[in-house]
Amino acid sequence: MMERLLQYVNPLQGTASTFNFSNGNTLPLVARPFGMAAWSAQTNEAGGGWFFHPSHRHFEGLRLTHQPSPWIGDYGHLTIMPQSGPLVLAASKRSSSFRRDELVIKPDYFRIRMERYRANLELSPTERCAIIRLAFDERIGARLVVAPFAGASSMKIDCDGRRLSGYTRANSGGVPDNFAMYFVMEFDCELDVQASGVFDKEGAASYRLFEEGESIGAFIGLQLPESGQSILKIGTSFVSLEQAQANLNVEVGSRSFEEVRSDANKSWEDTLGRIRIEDRDEDKKRTFYTCLYRVCLFPRIWHEYTEDERKIHYSPYNGKIMEGPMYCDNGFWDTYRTSYPLFSLLFPTRLGEMLEGYVNAYKEGGWMPKWSSPGERSAMPGTLIDAVIADAYAKGIEGFDKHAAYEGLLKHALHAAEDSRFGRKGSDAYNRYGYLPADHFHESVSNTLDYAYGDFCVAQLAKEIGKPEEYDLLIQRSRNYKHLLDPSVGFMRGKKADGCWLESFDPLEWGGSYCEGGAWQCSWSVQHDIMGLANLMGGREVLLERLTALMNAAPAFKTGSYGFEIHEMSEMASIDFGQFAISNQPSFHIPYLFAAIGAPAKTQYWVRKTAEELFDATSEGLPGDEDNGSLCAWYIFASMGMYPLCPGVPEYVIGSPLFERMIIQLENGKQVIIETNGATEGKPYVKNIRLNNEPHSQLYLSHDKLRNGAHIRFELMDVPVDWNNDRKDEDLPFSMSIKR
Repeated sequence: MMERLLQYVNPLQGTASTFNFSNGNTLPLVARPFGMAAWSAQTNEAGGGWFFHPSHRHFEGLRLTHQPSPWIGDYGHLTIMPQSGPLVLAASKRSSSFRRDELVIKPDYFRIRMERYRANLELSPTERCAIIRLAFDERIGARLVVAPFAGASSMKIDCDGRRLSGYTRANSGGVPDNFAMYFVMEFDCELDVQASGVFDKEGAASYRLFEEGESIGAFIGLQLPESGQSILKIGTSFVSLEQAQANLNVEVGSRSFEEVRSDANKSWEDTLGRIRIEDRDEDKKRTFYTCLYRVCLFPRIWHEYTEDERKIHYSPYNGKIMEGPMYCDNGFWDTYRTSYPLFSLLFPTRLGEMLEGYVNAYKEGGWMPKWSSPGERSAMPGTLIDAVIADAYAKGIEGFDKHAAYEGLLKHALHAAEDSRFGRKGSDAYNRYGYLPADHFHESVSNTLDYAYGDFCVAQLAKEIGKPEEYDLLIQRSRNYKHLLDPSVGFMRGKKADGCWLESFDPLEWGGSYCEGGAWQCSWSVQHDIMGLANLMGGREVLLERLTALMNAAPAFKTGSYGFEIHEMSEMASIDFGQFAISNQPSFHIPYLFAAIGAPAKTQYWVRKTAEELFDATSEGLPGDEDNGSLCAWYIFASMGMYPLCPGVPEYVIGSPLFERMIIQLENGKQVIIETNGATEGKPYVKNIRLNNEPHSQLYLSHDKLRNGAHIRFELMDVPVDWNNDRKDEDLPFSMSIKR
């Protein structure tokens, strides 16, 4: 019998976070893998994006949430709260205490006991719906409060039909004017018309059964049976009320609570079961499977199904009902680095569907998405969907319109958008200078490096599709990173329009020309040409010295243009990993750069140290913002002993595996088996590798080798192999400046 994997997952991982310090900035989400509807306990509505914290002892309700990050905010959200006694509507005043040992949060199941109301609430999710079981110790005066958030809403109570229906337009941006989240709620008990009604944003209640307006909520009196129990079934849709009902009929229908939970459990076991771990360390398994759960929450499915099983979606780009798949709630600046390369191994078919959704976003909105929630939020530098699509294309992922994808990528690479939310900021200046002038553009270094790498990625599609002139242009532009390396300081540096460097350079100063970091963190985003960067700096030995200095430096910083200490600064300063700010994405690949220049032992040491010391499954278990699965996917790759250093190139730089044995079950029926010579503790260094029982000297693994099934055996030891400056170029990971 296969080991049950959900037992290792702790949805509370990373939830002990605040505005000033992130241990993950996560929510304890109860949802199906990539599910459209997610549910979370709410303990502090006044906290905005930080509406749950594990230290809180009062429960304000169960929240239907679509929030991908506290920095982005929620949309289509509302809160459900069982209640008895006097009608109390304000979140903080209606809250109930609970015992922590009676709070159960699993990916497939939620349970809480509300002491104030002497009632229990249980929930199990489907992709777009949920089933809830309520149990009151005392039946008299039992009710359910459905509380909306800021935005127009509608509530209609049908006591005869035992039904509540409505919509909410609550959002945090990125939606057309006609956006709405529609819902239907079906009760299995009689509703008390004398104890049901609506309330407004001021909390003024009336016993009307229908109301439309600003922040309209509802309270529903329940006529419970002798058992004190009632089943509530909830359907949601972004298309229409009728579609919400259709979703409910298909996903829940007449099934019992236990049947829905069994299906939810199976969906998670199947998803987590793509990777099986054999290891004696149970804590590491808890960390691993909790991280894998988080990777599989985003991006969020946004399409729905018609009666004849066609995929349709409400478009957050043009406000129309459109054909085809759609996925939302993802920032590509974060996720291109780890999440999507992991999907290419574990879920290639779903990845193809995701990419078709992004192509649909381009067709509907005119531009490829950058940060969707649910429409364009235009956060962070670059247009890094370039790397997501190039990586999938290079790995043979099917299921999306490759020519339309290329058209969309080429458009933002070469042309400026009139709407500043879309495309590349400063596109005309970049095309003119080959970099963004720092005296005209904020975060000029970060954007320039991301544009150069993006051009490299788009060039890979141009080459395969048969566009030689466009390929030559984009490849030439991919070398634009060279404009910003100042050899006098050894870092990437802001350059003005007249070609002079910005004055008063300090590598400890954050902001200005850099995004959420300084020169120490942001000078290495040249994943496509690490050897070219090394040559520009004076050779491999010089880059090795710079990277070693980075890891050994004090974790000091200056607030720079931010003017205050942002949480990423605090998180870096709280650990002794030098200027390696694993709390933020630009640092993700830094320890793997050692291997890229032929010093794999340093990669093995720092990756293993980071994975073992900075990640666990607790509420303080992540070293920074989790960001839609990207940080947890970093841990998954660290555990595998490989990393996608340059998405867009179908290979993985080799690290040091964390477990004794790992079996990756591929969609094509084949397996990737990764094993070591016994326990890995205290043995981060790789003595040798055998791939399919043959010696493997290269410092990378090709995706094709993995996709076709592979057996990789690492012999680990506790002492490093010496640095070898004479390592052959063909043994090094891809770099534009290396000819293989």
